[in-house]
Amino acid sequence: MISLRNLSLYGALLFLFQGLVACDAAPPPDQVKQTQQMASKQNAEPTRLVVAFGDSLYAGYQLDPKDGFAPQLQAALRKQGFAVSVLNAGVSGDTTAAGKARLNFVLDNAPQEVEMVILGLGGNDMLRGIRPEETRANITAMMDELKKRRIDVVLTGMIAAPNLGADYASKFNSIYPDLAKEYDTPLYPFFLDGVVTDSKLMLADGIHPNKQGVSKIVTGIEPVIASALKANE
Repeated sequence: MISLRNLSLYGALLFLFQGLVACDAAPPPDQVKQTQQMASKQNAEPTRLVVAFGDSLYAGYQLDPKDGFAPQLQAALRKQGFAVSVLNAGVSGDTTAAGKARLNFVLDNAPQEVEMVILGLGGNDMLRGIRPEETRANITAMMDELKKRRIDVVLTGMIAAPNLGADYASKFNSIYPDLAKEYDTPLYPFFLDGVVTDSKLMLADGIHPNKQGVSKIVTGIEPVIASALKANE
């Protein structure tokens, strides 16, 4: 569960570091293209494919490739006996609109049939003050596409900074639980829960987790993913 203390600390940190959102500015087209090409050319293994589809929190910002969310989650799931590959489809700077625009490309060019997508977008929308209605509409469109393709989804949520106002927070924070209920999909309510409030688990920017922070995130979310994979067996 996300404590009120963690919520307030998270909000304060976001307020202090919103000026650093430029480090997550939308990447140039060449970077997006390169990320997509890497996804489409990855050597397929005889495993179940999970796609981690998000922004810099998923991409492994400033981390060694093996220390990001996707590789650490893959290792944790394999340790539990799941024959699974987790594809890193995170792009730094992605808003929900950018994610919606590239989702079909990633799915169509995956190295094998995609069984599950872990969907984690919206943080950059919030940092840019994009209307929650737009964020909700974009995530809904992605959920609809995944449902149409019969791909399972695990949704990971974010929380609005208090300085954006109670009305904004109410509209933004309700997006993830509402959609999880509507689409009957598992929800990990706050991707950075228990991490963003601990400086030892964060990079110097105070926004992105370090290797140890990612490890704690994986510890929290792995049972949710494992349960969803078991339900598919």
